[in-house]
Amino acid sequence: MYIGGRWVESQAGARFEARSPSTGEMIATLPEGTREDAQRAVTAAGEGRARLARFSTWERSALCAKVADVLERHKEELARTLSLEQGKPYHTEARAEVSATIRGWRNASDHVKSLETAVIPAQDRYKRVITIRQPRGVYAVVTPWNFPLNIPTEYLAPGLAAGNAIVWVPAPTTSVIAVKLMECLEEAEVPPGAINLVTGPGPVVGDEIVAHPGTDAVGFTGSSATGEQIARRAAGKPLLLELGGNGPTIILDDADLDVAVRATAFGAFYNAGQVCSAAERILAHRRVHEEIAGRLADHARRIRLGDPFDSNTDMGPLNNRPVAEKTDRHVSDAVERGAHVLTGGRRAAGMATELYYQPTVLVGVTRDAAINREETFGPVAPLAAFDTDEEALEWANDNTLGLVSAVFTTNLARAFWFAERLRTGIVNVNDSTNYWELHIPFGGVAGKRSGIGRLGGKHTLLEMTDLRTICLDVRRPGEN
Repeated sequence: MYIGGRWVESQAGARFEARSPSTGEMIATLPEGTREDAQRAVTAAGEGRARLARFSTWERSALCAKVADVLERHKEELARTLSLEQGKPYHTEARAEVSATIRGWRNASDHVKSLETAVIPAQDRYKRVITIRQPRGVYAVVTPWNFPLNIPTEYLAPGLAAGNAIVWVPAPTTSVIAVKLMECLEEAEVPPGAINLVTGPGPVVGDEIVAHPGTDAVGFTGSSATGEQIARRAAGKPLLLELGGNGPTIILDDADLDVAVRATAFGAFYNAGQVCSAAERILAHRRVHEEIAGRLADHARRIRLGDPFDSNTDMGPLNNRPVAEKTDRHVSDAVERGAHVLTGGRRAAGMATELYYQPTVLVGVTRDAAINREETFGPVAPLAAFDTDEEALEWANDNTLGLVSAVFTTNLARAFWFAERLRTGIVNVNDSTNYWELHIPFGGVAGKRSGIGRLGGKHTLLEMTDLRTICLDVRRPGEN
């Protein structure tokens, strides 16, 4: 672990194993942090916050740019470690995630220099009212395993650029790549205590930093259930939570089917479906439903499962046993409720581990199915048919999650009709639910369980800073 600018072991001396999901081999052991370790990290972050306070905005910007330069030098090592530990294909997905991580640090470097604020007119002619943005203080950041370089960067880079000190707890199943990222931050000479890494079980070290009185705010990406627990434990603290999603993708009868199938397949199967914005509910107009289903099934059958380092591999394994078991459970439940498997539907045989899952297409999915109600996080494309736009909208909004949706149509009026009525934070028109760029605001919608606040570019900087209002009296002595 990295606390206060030093590499340290757990105070309890315990360690846990990191294993590759693609081979099952042990690739490292890591310190199993305790609550006492997390408390040490919070104390160190308080000291790091004081060091960062001496940095100007331009100096913090330069620091983020330096981190990007270091990441650039180590990008091949990072991509290989990422592929080995997370399971995503090295050539097509791991290298792309490293590139996105580098862009994330450069974006933070650029955006913080243009974080302008307002001068507010006052009723009192002797008052001048200005606003500035100030760091919140010490951030507790807990991140998941599906994008274990880029998602932490979404918090660490803008958090550091804004002047916050951070205590970071990564997912246990992707903590080796977290150590590699921390090594790059150390090489870039991030000040001691500015970013601290604590590895170990989330219910222990994650819970400690979230609830600790020494942390001022919390950032978390992960499941809705865990996010809600974090919100309760962090009661009263500013929260930036990016939580679960469940589509939907709506394909209308006037859609360009080539575009719709290609984008929807990407939405369902990219990163083995382990994406919060994945196309996990696909609603197709009855006139095009059969063709869409058949073409998606053809696409799924062509996906090659295998060694993430093989250039012929399209999809690697799922990252861990719980997500594989949930995928099993959701597919079985859908079939029990009347759905039909067009292709896939089970673990892949003959692979190095049991974590490989066949790309799956289901038709006839019912509203009460768990796969329609919950986030699956596996390579499954579940389809249902609808007859009218109103029916599609009602089905799409009948869900507790509301992160990203997609609509495919060639009619601008229909596109806007759906975009203004779908209860999701983002609506993508004629592209995958997975379309996003690092500077675009990303997050859920009020009344749903998909999070609080916005990630992306300057929007994260706004979330991770306080707005300070300063009122000046410019009256000269003796002036009334």
